[in-house]
Amino acid sequence: MVKLLSVQIQVAALAALATPGLSSRFISRADGQLFACGDAFYSKSKYTCYDGTFLCPVLNGQPTLRCNRDCYLPEMYSCVDNHLVQVQAATSTASTTASGPSASASCAATRFHLSDPPYEDYFLSDCNSAAQVVVTSPLPDSNLTRIGPRLLVAWPAGNSGVVVFFSPKGGENGTLAISLTNSSSTGNQLDGVFEDTGSGNPVVGVTGSIKLNTTATLSLAILGSIRTIRDFTEGPSLLQPSIQQAVKFADKGNGTVELTRLWLDNTTTTTLTFASTSGTIPKINNQTVDLEAGTYTFTASYNYPQLEQLDNQEILDPSARSLQAQNLTQVDSLSFLSYTDKLLAGGWRFLTYFGRDTMISLLLTEPILSTGEGSATEAVIGAVLERLNRTDGSACHEETIGDYSTYLNLQNNITSTAPQYDYKMIDTDYYLPIVLADYLIKNPNGQSRAAAFLSKTATVNPANAGLTYRQLALINAEKIMNTSAPFATPGGQTKANLIHLKDGQVVGQWRDSEFGIGGGRIPYDVNTALVPAALNAIASLASAGLFSPEHADWNATAARYARVWEDQTLSFFEVSVPAAEARDLLDSYVSNNSLPFPSHADEVNSSVTYYAIALDGNNNQSQVRVMNTDDCFRLFLLNSTSSDDAQLSAFLSQTADHILAPFPVGLRTEVGLVVANPAYGGDAVYAQNWTRADYHGTVVWSWQLAMMAKGLERQIARCQGGEKLGWCGDETVKGKVARAYNVLWDTIEANQAYLSSEVWSWTFREGVFEVTPFGELSTTESDVVQLWSLTFLAVRRDEGLR
Repeated sequence: MVKLLSVQIQVAALAALATPGLSSRFISRADGQLFACGDAFYSKSKYTCYDGTFLCPVLNGQPTLRCNRDCYLPEMYSCVDNHLVQVQAATSTASTTASGPSASASCAATRFHLSDPPYEDYFLSDCNSAAQVVVTSPLPDSNLTRIGPRLLVAWPAGNSGVVVFFSPKGGENGTLAISLTNSSSTGNQLDGVFEDTGSGNPVVGVTGSIKLNTTATLSLAILGSIRTIRDFTEGPSLLQPSIQQAVKFADKGNGTVELTRLWLDNTTTTTLTFASTSGTIPKINNQTVDLEAGTYTFTASYNYPQLEQLDNQEILDPSARSLQAQNLTQVDSLSFLSYTDKLLAGGWRFLTYFGRDTMISLLLTEPILSTGEGSATEAVIGAVLERLNRTDGSACHEETIGDYSTYLNLQNNITSTAPQYDYKMIDTDYYLPIVLADYLIKNPNGQSRAAAFLSKTATVNPANAGLTYRQLALINAEKIMNTSAPFATPGGQTKANLIHLKDGQVVGQWRDSEFGIGGGRIPYDVNTALVPAALNAIASLASAGLFSPEHADWNATAARYARVWEDQTLSFFEVSVPAAEARDLLDSYVSNNSLPFPSHADEVNSSVTYYAIALDGNNNQSQVRVMNTDDCFRLFLLNSTSSDDAQLSAFLSQTADHILAPFPVGLRTEVGLVVANPAYGGDAVYAQNWTRADYHGTVVWSWQLAMMAKGLERQIARCQGGEKLGWCGDETVKGKVARAYNVLWDTIEANQAYLSSEVWSWTFREGVFEVTPFGELSTTESDVVQLWSLTFLAVRRDEGLR
């Protein structure tokens, strides 16, 4: 985001020029005569000297003015009693005295709106804060037991937010509609809030106007953490007394009601107000509020430390900045999730660090992301290293911060606001060496940054204080080498030596819902793709000397381990269903579950081969027999030359078959590839646990489409690059893979409007699959903005393969 413009210069070196927000940075004398300003020198075309000692920059040809220790543009601020006051019409903010370090001379707001009925999502970010506002109004065909009128505000800082639920007063469910309207004063749907309190953190937030079409009751308010809100919306409607009892309701007069809550840290306060603009008087009834039909100005704010956002220019590689003209909303979405010290997984539900999500996103968007110091790339990798578990090398899956972290600490009789780190996932460990090698070895800018980057000292997780990034990377690599060694040793290729979920955990990779991998203990993607890819990366890093002198031999050892894991793991997961049995299973799947689409069983003329989603699942399933899209990991991450050419050819052939065949024979529908197909399970539990209403069921995930498409492209490129692979000379397999690539891209392009969403479902109507928002079918909403769903900014169709 825009850096602050407090620029008094205190540079005691010859020929130093002032730079906004960086008073001690040296700049060359490249633009003519220099003049003295205190101890600094400046060019009159770039700066103005006030009082002989204070420099303010010239922005777009216009000199900024001085206000105490700040500089400002008069159309955006005025100076009152040596404090900056924001000019509302110019800054799109609501009220609010602005002074001190949070006031910027360039605080232009970025706004965009994404529609995902029944959810309308509005985004606002400026130099002070960022916010997402979600207005939910049921559609005529909405499931009213799951979806009701709701206003939600989510802030990335602290993974914080507020939500209020409305119900029609005296009317039937479904009769109340709510909507955001443009401000009568600014013309905007949302405006920013900033207030300098004089001490502590400033109050920041968002304000807008909401319209109710009929009399309503504000029936429930939750203020504090997004995690607290999700506990209510996604689970058994959990409300914590220590949190809810702290919500205070007050009538402020003049048609205004105020809801406040002091956080468990006894410092931060969240405030939500509703002020009538229609002359009506809201009425408080204990913990509810009655509101007449009309329009109300809402203001949501809090005083919590804010993140420093990366703007559109800062997140993109210079070669990719044309994307701002081509895909501005997606670039704005990427910026909304990007900050100097981490990238966030998605909004509104995951506005915090998630290791797996950010590293997968980095791998897929590498061609367009900024590199170097202060870049998006280093923000991703640095965030993972900072949060590593130094005792065993596990990478952090998710951090818990803000009010919810304080709450969890109190549950353990600890009075602390310290963040908590979740290490239960096993897949996250393996992405770390992959992204390190991708950046520090393969990327020229990363190569030049390797020494400086790895010498940085951890500051985020107190447990890692004093450790360098190199030391943390080494701890992670040692874990991977140690846990992969038993399988890689001669005669060690047994199921027992494969990588299992951690004891006591039912999840461990990206399908992290209750039945995502059917209770399996040994996931397909981790063992057949992530482990060998991580080992290849460790070998590459070792060859560059990054693990010397401790493990100079890893260049050979890790490469040898990788070959064994790549060649010897697929067979454990292979499922082959004879044609006759496959046809019976397909017919039974459709008829027994009253599914509306045809089984397409008549298209099965040979045995159906695929790879089980996991081993050792529920109900004594030795293989969790679900066809899936996780082939994409092996396609995308493994480009080494397998010693088993026949296995590679067969693998590519069956992947192409699944893309080309219609669901439920394969994975293809008009709305995309379903990530799970339970038709061949042979047990009723499969159809029950993988449905169109399950988070990892027969639904479509955007990033899986991106990785599958890019993975196929990489494999095809190996043939074009002259690799002597058996399948490259097999016209049947080669042609099938090319057709699969194009069929997949045709489907992707047909669903372009949905690609930025996290996950979507379907309805089968008049003989075709149509997109249905996932939230229409499940209490688990889909994020309208998801980091790894923005990867199509970088993943593009290779027109030469049409």
